[in-house]
Amino acid sequence: MIHLILIDGSLAAIAAIGFAVISNPSRKAIAVSALLAAIGHGLRFALIHYAMLDISMATFVAASCIGLLSILFARIIHCPAEVFSFPSLLPMIPGLFAYRTILGLIKFMRTADVIKSQGFMLDFVHNGLTTLFILFALVVGVSLPVLFFPKTSFSVTRKY
Repeated sequence: MIHLILIDGSLAAIAAIGFAVISNPSRKAIAVSALLAAIGHGLRFALIHYAMLDISMATFVAASCIGLLSILFARIIHCPAEVFSFPSLLPMIPGLFAYRTILGLIKFMRTADVIKSQGFMLDFVHNGLTTLFILFALVVGVSLPVLFFPKTSFSVTRKY
């Protein structure tokens, strides 16, 4: 159980490092991005597989955790929280569900059989709504800590 969560978190950390390096942050920010991605993705994995939450609710909890921790690390490292919260969230983007959405739409448009086309439309709607709910959970989850702690979130984080 624990080793599966650690593997999932490690793979998310590697992806977050790749996304973080694109914006050329400091080495500390890259390390924090990797840590937050590992924590968030590992938490989402645990909530889905062991707490039996659905993927959108687990994503919301994980994104909220990343948002809270990014505010904390922003104060410690003196760097804006967005520098490491966004790369940490990117491994949780629902690419497979988005792919299945488009695939269902293409199959629906190419099929002349009414029975099959209904199944393809159902796949399209199910995967499309799942994609939207996961994206919504990511956006709201990472934004709520900023709204709950505005004084901490918008204070000066740089040392002069």
